[in-house]
Amino acid sequence: QVHLVESGGGYVQAGHSLRLSCAASGRAVESWAMGWYRQAPGKQRELVSTITSGGSTNYADSVKGRFTISRDNAKNTVYLQMNSLKPEDTAVYYCNAQKLLSTGSVGTYWGQGTQVTVSS
Repeated sequence: QVHLVESGGGYVQAGHSLRLSCAASGRAVESWAMGWYRQAPGKQRELVSTITSGGSTNYADSVKGRFTISRDNAKNTVYLQMNSLKPEDTAVYYCNAQKLLSTGSVGTYWGQGTQVTVSS
């Protein structure tokens, strides 16, 4: 089992920054792919960014150049630095851990989410 806890959300004005953290417990996640997803009211959950165990990153077009994902395996934590925030970034942000298990199935875990609200 992997337990994920997000923190760092809040209410900010457009143009400002926030850093989200996702602390994992239960097992080390250094071999897991980690990601951030978000869900705005009335919309489907969407991918924001992912980082592989090797450190390769991927970003949604809407956040490229503004958001940076990173991981600290010693702390079992993943971060999402969000700069130049826009009102359209307003959503609940969820942390995700995913790995292909030895059984052949994909293990996936979600955090409870943290609210980010950006005012114009």
